[in-house]
Amino acid sequence: MEQTPAIRIRDLVKRYAPAGSGEGKLALGGVSFDVPRGQVFGLLGPNGAGKSTLINTLAGMVMKTSGTIEIWGHDIDRDRRDAKASIGIVPQEVVFDPFFTPIEVLEIQAGLYGVPKAQRRSMELLKAVHLDDKAHAYARSLSGGMRRRLLIAKAMVHRPPVLVLDEPTAGVDVELRRQLWELVRELNDEGVTVVLTTHYLEEAEQLCDRIAIINHGQLIANKPTRELLDMAREKIVVLTLDRDIDTAPQHELFRRSEVLGDRRIEIAYDKDRMNAGQVLGLVHELGLGIVDVSTREADLEDVFVALTSSGRSS
Repeated sequence: MEQTPAIRIRDLVKRYAPAGSGEGKLALGGVSFDVPRGQVFGLLGPNGAGKSTLINTLAGMVMKTSGTIEIWGHDIDRDRRDAKASIGIVPQEVVFDPFFTPIEVLEIQAGLYGVPKAQRRSMELLKAVHLDDKAHAYARSLSGGMRRRLLIAKAMVHRPPVLVLDEPTAGVDVELRRQLWELVRELNDEGVTVVLTTHYLEEAEQLCDRIAIINHGQLIANKPTRELLDMAREKIVVLTLDRDIDTAPQHELFRRSEVLGDRRIEIAYDKDRMNAGQVLGLVHELGLGIVDVSTREADLEDVFVALTSSGRSS
């Protein structure tokens, strides 16, 4: 029997009411996809694509125009209480009462969800996010990274099987980003399904099992991360030449060719049509001597740019 997905979205439409005359802004135009249980699922898209509207709809903060959403098998309209209990949302904005301690923040949140005192696990959660030593410190004394980790603990007080992280590493330094990555992996290893929105494509590539891309309110891709990366046909070779040139060498098999300076040129080619050795051969035939060579494989950023610039569906 097929397992019910962690989140099931069908024909989701959200149209904001117009300020004056007209039909209003269409934020989501019939989006449908599933989030499989037990995965880290990436939700990507440029600014204004509809990601925040979708997340806020899951959180119950935005009312959809039409369509259906199920969270852990619970319809958000017919079974609102169980649907809400099945999901934890970590917002992008870091907001706390500065005069509460982390332990108080979690205890209050657990009370709001009706978790009996005997079943609360506030210290366990603080330990999981490496804040147990700050349990009784005022929230205003915590660093920005500590506050983000506290938000994650706060979203987990009611033991939701699904956790949504909205831009969890926005504005943090590299070391803290790595720490948060490790925390996401730990939660996922414990069985939590994680939905991650991020502008850092390296983050999605490192963490996500599957990625959906939204653009202009439409789903334009929804594939395992490895398959998305395989969609990139372009490969880059950077050559250091034996002399300066003003114009990059051109050939019909090159997708593009440009001078980088310092005797270096960058050539992009379709890896399904040729290989790096053939590129070197063509450059040599054009009368240029090659001193050094480096190549770069396509990454998620290449795919993201290609899909969102063309807007095609995959």
